[in-house]
Amino acid sequence: MKDLQLDFFDVPSPCRGVCKADARGYCQGCFRTRDERFGWLDLSNSEKQRVIKLCLQREKRRKAPPKEKKEQTDSENKQPSLLDFKPEQFICTSVDEDDFNDFEL
Repeated sequence: MKDLQLDFFDVPSPCRGVCKADARGYCQGCFRTRDERFGWLDLSNSEKQRVIKLCLQREKRRKAPPKEKKEQTDSENKQPSLLDFKPEQFICTSVDEDDFNDFEL
């Protein structure tokens, strides 16, 4: 229902007067991209509202606390090597007489 609101007035620019781009290309003040800033006057009101929603999402993401990275030990990250084969782990050295009772030539 919110989208059905009539547009009597032009959507104002979210510019905050900072006008500096960060490393990702977003304005540090309003969080718009370069294309969004330069093409603002050519956008329709619905497009401007969409840009403002994107800017609010970008601002929340920027202000959110950084996610903690789970530190993994080397044993968790290390894939077992085929070259570090230890035969005693996989080969049974004890042979019982019962092992070959059902074997026929």
